[in-house]
Amino acid sequence: MTGLALLLVLSSALIHASWNFLLKKSGGGSGLITAACLVSLVAYAPVVAAAAYIQGYRFLPIHLALMFASGMIHTVYFLLLDRAYRSGGDLSIVYPLARATGPLLTIVVAVLFLGERPGPTALAGAVLIGVSALVLTGNPFHWHKGEARHAVGFALLTGFTISLYTICDKASVASWLIPPLVFDWGCNFFRSVVLVPFTQRRAPGAIAEAWRTRRRTVIAIALLSPLSYIFVLTAMVFTPVSLVAPAREVSILFAALMGAHFLKEGDFKRRLLAAAGMALGVAGLTAG
Repeated sequence: MTGLALLLVLSSALIHASWNFLLKKSGGGSGLITAACLVSLVAYAPVVAAAAYIQGYRFLPIHLALMFASGMIHTVYFLLLDRAYRSGGDLSIVYPLARATGPLLTIVVAVLFLGERPGPTALAGAVLIGVSALVLTGNPFHWHKGEARHAVGFALLTGFTISLYTICDKASVASWLIPPLVFDWGCNFFRSVVLVPFTQRRAPGAIAEAWRTRRRTVIAIALLSPLSYIFVLTAMVFTPVSLVAPAREVSILFAALMGAHFLKEGDFKRRLLAAAGMALGVAGLTAG
């Protein structure tokens, strides 16, 4: 991995953990998520137009299909992630579980359905992720109690959507050569088209309420969320996804630190150790 790619991915990891921290701290909700998507569309529109012009972007009909597919997957991702936080899940638990589940699911599917035989490094990484998940979430026999079970379940489903959109988005920017800024804006457009009526139907007035009462958080997420993923997409243009993926998992450590320190979620040493184990496990999966 080049120095530029590493800088992009590590910067993305810090930004990604930061907007998740803001989402958790603010209380989230579909109104806030939708408001952030709409503000992002407006804020990034001139930047996207300039990037498309400078790079000589040539539109193809299939680009719309790719943006739509990724946008729908990202919509589910945002709603599941928000639900995990609102179900009582701590940032230092939900975030690592969600981020580490994608690579782990990938290797399980490869072994069971594709006949692949991963090497010992990958298998060790899978075991390390599993053990770290148990350490992170505490006593697994308590998951059935209260909201903990729901938070863990939504976090795991979020990880599944991460694995889906990573595959789709890598092909979009690397094979179909859609500029990352243009691609991310297009995905957000389709996401907003779905989220606005969805939110208005389920929680009338929630979008306006989020803008009125949590405007700073809306603007921060609107700017930070796309920026973090644009950095990743840019790195994937000229870097194998097998190298980008493990570097991204540094965000697990950032989120664990933010949750334990700023949100006072407790068990700092245990959660930091588990998050570090997950990051190493994902690196092992990718290397193996």
